[in-house]
Amino acid sequence: MMVFGLGHAPLLDAFSSSAIAYIRIDEIFMSAKSNDQDGPGGPLIILPGLMCDSRMFAPTLAAFPDSGAIDGFYAGADRIEAMADYALARMPDRCALLGHSMGARVALEVYRKAPERVARLALVDTGIHTPKPGEREGRYGLRDMGRTQGMAALVGHWLPPMVGFAGLRNEALMDGLYAMAVSAGLPTFEAQIEALLNRPSVDALLPTIACPTFAMVGRQDQWSPVAQHEAIVAAIPGAQLRVVEGAGHMMPAEAPEAFNQVLREWLSWPSA
Repeated sequence: MMVFGLGHAPLLDAFSSSAIAYIRIDEIFMSAKSNDQDGPGGPLIILPGLMCDSRMFAPTLAAFPDSGAIDGFYAGADRIEAMADYALARMPDRCALLGHSMGARVALEVYRKAPERVARLALVDTGIHTPKPGEREGRYGLRDMGRTQGMAALVGHWLPPMVGFAGLRNEALMDGLYAMAVSAGLPTFEAQIEALLNRPSVDALLPTIACPTFAMVGRQDQWSPVAQHEAIVAAIPGAQLRVVEGAGHMMPAEAPEAFNQVLREWLSWPSA
């Protein structure tokens, strides 16, 4: 496991060739861990999302020993473009690039800036739309809560809708996610929501993506629902959609075994 940036303790602890597949958490066909290895084109590199870092991906980093995550909350960058520069400075020359939530938007910007460094692309629990009506007000409402009541209140309000029904009953999972998000701090949250509210359009970029691309999403993701990922695969030539049943927006931490199984398929997906 490689962690690029500021390290942290880990978070507490079959397929068809069609464009869409559904993964049930209780019916996972696991390949042997001894078969885990870098996919063609370099190691797996993960770009975390809003208030997230490598702790959220601890089971994946353990399952793929040569994988890495870009930590450090993007050094307080307040634009997606600057986050991409931060990631590019810490990535290997070529890799299988996975972005979760906001990190997927950073991954797309990395591809825009340096497509030759991205061997394959995974966009997880995310979207490709510009800011929706009410999004600015919602994000600023959380910001103001953080300013007046502190990060504990902000995260306590923000986190539960990000997790699926089973995850909400997993005390260790919720405690770990809560601690991770609180540790990001209010300045990081404020910078990252500015980045999201000023995110660049990807409409012209998506049809140019020429590497194996998967969109992955938890069925119970309320923030970035399945429909948004259907739009992603419709816009990127040859892209595949994988839906993990029983998980929400924090799907990589909620259902790590199912998530890792999809990653194995993505990493072995043939290049065009």
